Amino acid sequence: MNNESIKICILGGGFGGLYTALYLSDFSWVKSDRCQITLVEPKDNFLFTPLLYEILTGELQRWEIAPSYQKLLAGKKINFRQDKAKGVDLDNRIVQLEQSSPLNYDYLVLAVGQKTRWLDIPGLAAHALTFRSIFDAEKLQERLRLLEASERQRLRIAVVGAGANGVELACKVSDRLNSRAEVIIIDRGTEILRNFGKGVRKAAYKAIRERNIQVYLETSLKEITERQITFFCNDNLIDYPIDLVLWTAGIETIDWVTNLNCQQNNQGKLIVHPTLQLVEYPEVFAIGDIVEIIGSKAKNIPDTAQSAYQQASLLAKNLKLVLQGKPFKSFRYLHLGDMLTLGKGVAIVSSFGLNLTGSLAGFIRRLIYIFRLPTFRHRWQVLRNLLISR
Repeated sequence: MNNESIKICILGGGFGGLYTALYLSDFSWVKSDRCQITLVEPKDNFLFTPLLYEILTGELQRWEIAPSYQKLLAGKKINFRQDKAKGVDLDNRIVQLEQSSPLNYDYLVLAVGQKTRWLDIPGLAAHALTFRSIFDAEKLQERLRLLEASERQRLRIAVVGAGANGVELACKVSDRLNSRAEVIIIDRGTEILRNFGKGVRKAAYKAIRERNIQVYLETSLKEITERQITFFCNDNLIDYPIDLVLWTAGIETIDWVTNLNCQQNNQGKLIVHPTLQLVEYPEVFAIGDIVEIIGSKAKNIPDTAQSAYQQASLLAKNLKLVLQGKPFKSFRYLHLGDMLTLGKGVAIVSSFGLNLTGSLAGFIRRLIYIFRLPTFRHRWQVLRNLLISR
């Protein structure tokens, strides 16, 4: 290595990218300026997505789950570039940005996440709302306020997708609207929460029944208009009057990632070694829901914040090791359990065969997530607010 600072560029300020940067910021090489970290992210604020649902029911405020990068990175030797990547020249180690000059790197971290996948269903993109960002949550908040202020006695909400996002969103919206809510869940699969354990699905079904939420499985959408959705269920074509449609049914890889000149699977995910390095480019690391990790010990890794935490921790360690000329470590996912919110103030916490539901589970879930917030200062502020409000 020469005397110039080693340039580490991290694309994406979500769980994978931000936490990798924060872990690296404590490294002695970074503190002594032997290593330079640049974090590239187009948004102003980080988003702690598992707690986004609490915005709808007023259980949390925007500042608690969406602190600014300026606040989180204060005092850290991390250069924050508010911009959006539009491509990477892997052979020449250059990142192309939309609004500013290209960045050169010695090591690159790809943690850009995925985007909403819109199916070719008439009216879907025009009439459905997504729920992936703070902008989505605030847009939904406004729509719900307008519905609540209307004279309609029944407010009909359709949630498309019966994964964790769909089930959690349906329960929160139902609790927000109370007796005026008529919520349905639509999914093409044969069961809700298909990647979760029996205990979690049982608790979710109980919460759904208590809120009189109807579930239509093995059901496919045909069309969405401003006031109606049409879907196939049990070989029947059903026209259902609706006030709001929420789309949680799909994500896909960002276009420029699929155009990278490296190995990918048939979903456009990047193929990486267990060390989280691209197969052809060892100086490039990738994490999160844009990767498939090859190797027998890397099967069934969920695209969740939990796995992103663990990958970010290992990635930061491997970057330190490569700079020190030491052998890399391989990623081994440890599933610590599942937590889902199932309405206002209630949840299911499932860990190592034990299942806890209700308000106590809701409090424990919130507490666990608070301790996973990015910085100690922000954790303490959110925790203090929680304790004062109880």
